[in-house]
Amino acid sequence: MKAETYSELRGMSQGQIAQLLKEARDMLFRLKLQSRMERLDSPSELKKNKRLIARILTLQNERAREEGSTK
Repeated sequence: MKAETYSELRGMSQGQIAQLLKEARDMLFRLKLQSRMERLDSPSELKKNKRLIARILTLQNERAREEGSTK
């Protein structure tokens, strides 16, 4: 999974973002499991994945607020 920038995320549809969030959470689960069972090849992947999830959730919250204010 490629680490998306915030501007790239903004260009995605809501469905694409939801799918990316699901993939990121699955990857984070696997990385955490792997870190407990054996040594990770690159421990920085955990941090990158957490940041991607935070970016996605922030964007979803912003879109929800925009929809709420326009109604």
